Amino acid sequence: MSTSMAPSSPHAFEREHGFTEAEWLRCLPHAVGPHALERLEPGAANVRLLGGGLLTLRWKVLPDRRIALLRMPRLGVRYVFEAAVTQVQRDEFLRQFDRYLQRGGG
Repeated sequence: MSTSMAPSSPHAFEREHGFTEAEWLRCLPHAVGPHALERLEPGAANVRLLGGGLLTLRWKVLPDRRIALLRMPRLGVRYVFEAAVTQVQRDEFLRQFDRYLQRGGG
């Protein structure tokens, strides 16, 4: 589960995703699509956008969300687009990225 961004995404923001780190790492290469993904170190990656520009991702495992006996994994992710990335580029990238990460239909 991930929250989706409305159009007009800011240059930097944080999201909480309902993924384990292993699930995130398995999905990430597919979610970025044709853009180049570069793993930097544990908890960090860069995405080089096709039209030019860079997105830096940093993540950390958060405590599970608990609702009665239900436990949901949580991953906090910080997204930082470099200033040269246009609003259109951010919105187009995030539309495709969010579509891939979406869980549960809709």
